[in-house]
Amino acid sequence: MGKSVRSRLSFVVLTVTALIFSGCSSKQYFEPEQVFSADGAASSYGGVIVDQSRDGATLQSGRYIGKAGISKINLGENYRFLSESSSYVLAGSPDGKFKIINKKSGKIVRNVSMGVPVVAAGIKNGLVAYVLNDNTFGIYKVSSDEKLIENKSEKTFAIDTRAATPMFIDNLAVIPMLDGKIVVISKDDTENATVIYLSSHEIFNNVIYLDRTGNTMVAATATKLMTVGDAGQQELRANISDVAISNGQVYIFTKEGEVIKLDSSLNPVARKKFKYVHFSAATAVGGRIYGLDQGGSLIVLNSNLTKHKIYDIGETDTPVFITGSKMYKDGKIIHLDKLGYN
Repeated sequence: MGKSVRSRLSFVVLTVTALIFSGCSSKQYFEPEQVFSADGAASSYGGVIVDQSRDGATLQSGRYIGKAGISKINLGENYRFLSESSSYVLAGSPDGKFKIINKKSGKIVRNVSMGVPVVAAGIKNGLVAYVLNDNTFGIYKVSSDEKLIENKSEKTFAIDTRAATPMFIDNLAVIPMLDGKIVVISKDDTENATVIYLSSHEIFNNVIYLDRTGNTMVAATATKLMTVGDAGQQELRANISDVAISNGQVYIFTKEGEVIKLDSSLNPVARKKFKYVHFSAATAVGGRIYGLDQGGSLIVLNSNLTKHKIYDIGETDTPVFITGSKMYKDGKIIHLDKLGYN
């Protein structure tokens, strides 16, 4: 390699390095003027979260936190919690193994080798809808141990770790993909599928949120929010950190530090901005809106975003999971219903 080529390469490396450190050093942090202690709303559970999905978290002990709290079921070594139903627990491993556990007995119902790690999966009435790490989607029938359908979608280069969980609406499986699409499949006709396109970015374009409020489906990638329901299809472009639904209202938490309340047409009806806030977790429950900044400031707002109070719960060292009115963080449970906005 010639000297001039080496010089050019060295210059490129130095330039990229300088840009990286420049970006890190220029990052601004949220510094509220007044914060309150949340110690009175905290209790200890002694666990350590090592992995998180949209529907739960895996503890270092092998147990998991679901929507009902900490389960006694141990998922097994190297398995991560994916989701659960009233009867089953779904877990996957890095080597592509997929486990279905009977929730009542704790015994394994099926051990399935997918070949590729499962990113997200949901189960209802003995059917599992899943998405694999290579953007393959499918439906698996537990009773007959067979894949009713499996297809691979477009290649993805990088994804947001908060991949949304597939869900079932009546006889339809709604599967959020890693490339900004939602695949809708009827369990009665698996050969034909409907595809809903959210966004088309090449990286970090997976569906990060999928839920429903009444007859309306709400879905989001990091750059677009979409609702599909009786009023048709509505869309809103934004830099989205998270989404929450409460009492039929949709709230988005943006990368610019804004909390925005939307009407049924996705028009903003209220908004509140917090300078330099970087949301790492959020929810809306009990008439209150909660947003956690990466630095450990928990913002509590009223539903109209006209009042707020900020609590210091400490910097986050491990993943955070929220279910109902409980936030699981660094071995502690923050009881959100004990924190007000006045």
